[in-house]
Amino acid sequence: MDSLKRIITGLLETVSNFHKPQRQFLLTLLTTIFVVCGKVNYTNLSRYSHLSERTYRRHFQKGLGLEGINQVLVGQVRPSQSCQIAVVDCTFIEKSGRHTHGLDWFYNGKTQRAERGLEWSVVAIVDLEQNTGYTLSAQQTEPQLAAQTPPGTTDGESHGNRLDFYLGHLAYCQTYFPTGVRYVAADGFYSKYKWVEGVVQLGLHSIGKLRRDANLKFLYEGPLKGRGRPRRYDGKVDLTDPSRFEFVETLDGDVQLYTAVVWSVSLKRRIRLAYLLKEQNGKRSSVVLFSTDLEIDPLYLYQCYTARFQIEFIFRDARQFTGLADCQARSPEALDSHVNASLTALNLAKAALQQQQTTEPLSFSIASYKRLALNEHLLELFISLFDLEPTRIKSHPRYQNLLAYGAIAS
Repeated sequence: MDSLKRIITGLLETVSNFHKPQRQFLLTLLTTIFVVCGKVNYTNLSRYSHLSERTYRRHFQKGLGLEGINQVLVGQVRPSQSCQIAVVDCTFIEKSGRHTHGLDWFYNGKTQRAERGLEWSVVAIVDLEQNTGYTLSAQQTEPQLAAQTPPGTTDGESHGNRLDFYLGHLAYCQTYFPTGVRYVAADGFYSKYKWVEGVVQLGLHSIGKLRRDANLKFLYEGPLKGRGRPRRYDGKVDLTDPSRFEFVETLDGDVQLYTAVVWSVSLKRRIRLAYLLKEQNGKRSSVVLFSTDLEIDPLYLYQCYTARFQIEFIFRDARQFTGLADCQARSPEALDSHVNASLTALNLAKAALQQQQTTEPLSFSIASYKRLALNEHLLELFISLFDLEPTRIKSHPRYQNLLAYGAIAS
């Protein structure tokens, strides 16, 4: 807990747009999240700290603005010369009631169907060396937006759908990106013309996944013959037959990696493919990854898309340990404050754990970290209430045993 407080204090001193009461509130909030037992809401936060429930509600209603803190934190935990990519995805949060801002029907990956609730677009930075993701920002998806481009219109036309909102969020977060971030990885939902074109217009490269029946064409590289328009294509790509692809190498699990530069009909551009093929017991399975960077190493493309799954672990840990889905508020400002505080607290825990170990990639248990934080909080409370001498207690060899009580053995 002491290391966590030092990290938060250092970050608040670096980010200059917080005045003293805000800094004190954020220090209390982000440390209390890890000692709360049960749901992380206004009531429980007030039970484990000196601030009242009304104080939490008032500060959440004003907004917290944590993007600057996340930006500085990502820069501090970055190992030298490590590669980082941006990752985008959405998470669904169940919410009851009729007056909560942003309630609409969104796809819930847990139940594999659309349900009524809230959706949050999240942009994170994933460090490939640590194989760990850190959230930059979360924005609530606006309600009553079409999930896709309306039928009967071209993808190139501008429409107010959710892809436009996601692109707006990405453009907002780009100012907080660490230097050197060139790639944006997303799942198959984002493999649409509007998203890919928007990412390229931002000066970035898109990495994603294509359907196994994607409409692709080989590029013609032979000699030009006769008059008229030069020949552009050399037949349709058969994704069940990689014979015309370039073999790269065999990965773990006897997965064969192939690559090619092809024309995507739906994305209306040339793309670099990373085709993964596995044959086992007479059955063949394949995955088709792509990037708008034609010069990217296909193995690196595969590594970037694999690292995309770190954002799923962010959603899991934030739900289980930092109260992502426990918000009691209904206003957009308070909802935004709660979700971003939950994700920022998870970033801080990873940063604190990184200082305690030197192994790469970073391995940790948020459950154990919360247990250690609660034990330390209780011991500090006992020392204070019973007016004990803290130096003698903390120097006792059994003090560390009390701190680690109930934690998972490393």
